[in-house]
Amino acid sequence: MNRFERLAAPGVRGLKPYVPGKPPEALERELGVRDIIKLASNENPLGPGPLARAALEGSTGKVGLYPDGGGHDLRSKIAARHGVDLAQVTLGNGSNDVLVLLAETFLTAGVEAVYSEHAFAVYPIAVQASGATARVAPALPAGGAQPLGHDPAALLAAIGPDTRVLFLANPNNPTGTWLDEAALDALLRAVPPEVIVVLDEAYHEYATGHGVPDGTRWLRRHPNLVVTRTFSKAHGLAGLRVGYALSDPDVADLLNRVRQPFNVSLPGLAAAAAALEDRAHLEATVALNRSGIARLREGLAKIGVGASPSAGNFVLADLGRPAAAVNDALLRQGVIVRPVGNYGLPNHLRVSTGTAEQNERLLAAMAASLATVP
Repeated sequence: MNRFERLAAPGVRGLKPYVPGKPPEALERELGVRDIIKLASNENPLGPGPLARAALEGSTGKVGLYPDGGGHDLRSKIAARHGVDLAQVTLGNGSNDVLVLLAETFLTAGVEAVYSEHAFAVYPIAVQASGATARVAPALPAGGAQPLGHDPAALLAAIGPDTRVLFLANPNNPTGTWLDEAALDALLRAVPPEVIVVLDEAYHEYATGHGVPDGTRWLRRHPNLVVTRTFSKAHGLAGLRVGYALSDPDVADLLNRVRQPFNVSLPGLAAAAAALEDRAHLEATVALNRSGIARLREGLAKIGVGASPSAGNFVLADLGRPAAAVNDALLRQGVIVRPVGNYGLPNHLRVSTGTAEQNERLLAAMAASLATVP
C-alpha cells in the first residue's frame, strides 16, 4: 500500500500509469540484447525532415531563453494551414497534453465521458484522474468491415444527460480502424451540442486513400468539436513533444486557462514550424508507410497471423493465442513491438511500420518466435 494514497485525489487512487513502448536502452539493460529495432511506439522511421533538423539546430543557441509562451509563429502557421483563426489554436506538449487539458477543463466528479472499447489508453487515464465516470461503448465485432473499431450507434447510446466529453480517435489506435465521412458526419450531427467531441486525428496524415475525412472541415458547423493533431507521428518529432488542438475560440479560451506556461519548448516550436513546410518529407513518409503496411500484412498472413487494413502507421497483429510469450521471444531477438493486453486485446501485438529492412527483420523474428513458442 502506498503510504500517501489516502491523501491523493480520489481519481488518482488506483490509477495505473500509461506504459509506453519499451525503450531499446531498457531492453539492453534487462537482457543484454544489442542491435535492437523498436517497432512499438508508432514513430516515424525516417525521423524529422531536413527542414525541421535545420530549424532544430538553429534553435540551440537560444535555449537559455524561455520560448514564446503563446507560440505565436507556430500557431499562425497552423491556423493558416487549416484555414482557421489564430484564436482557435491551442498548443500542447504533444497531443497527449491537449487531451489531458480537455479532461481538466470539462471533466470532474459527477459527470461522464464516453469513449470506445479498444480506444487510446490515455482517454481512460485522463478521465479517471479527473474524477469523472467513464462510459465505454462496445466496439464493432472482430469479423466486420472495421474489426474492433468504433460503433457509432453504441457511442451515441452511451451518451447521457451527465456526459460532457466524447473521445473519438480517427483513425483509432491500436486497431487502425476508422469512420468514413458519412459515418463521422452522421455521428457529429447526432451528438448533443452540450457534449464536447474530441476528434483525435494523430494519424491523419497516414490516412490518405482510406476515405478518412479531415475533421477540421466540420469546425464551423459544430462549435462543440475539438480536433487534435500531433507532430510526433508523420512529422517525426516524437521526442520534441508538440501537438495542438483546433476548436471554437470559446473552447480554446478555456483550454488556455489551464494550459501550463511554456508547455512547448523553444526547439519544439522551431522544428514544428519548419516541419509544416516540408511537404517532400511528409510525402516520403506516407509513401514508406503505405508500402510498409502492405508488406507487413502480406508477410504476417504468410505465417498465419491476421492483420486487418490500417489507416495508421501500424498494424494490429492477431496471433490467435495469448501474445505475451511471443512478445517475450521477440524481445530476446532484439525486436520491440507493443503488447496490447491493456487495451483488452491479449491475443494481439501492435506493430509499427519501419524501414524496409526493419520490416523484414520483424517478419523473420515473428516467424521464428511462433515456431518456437508453445
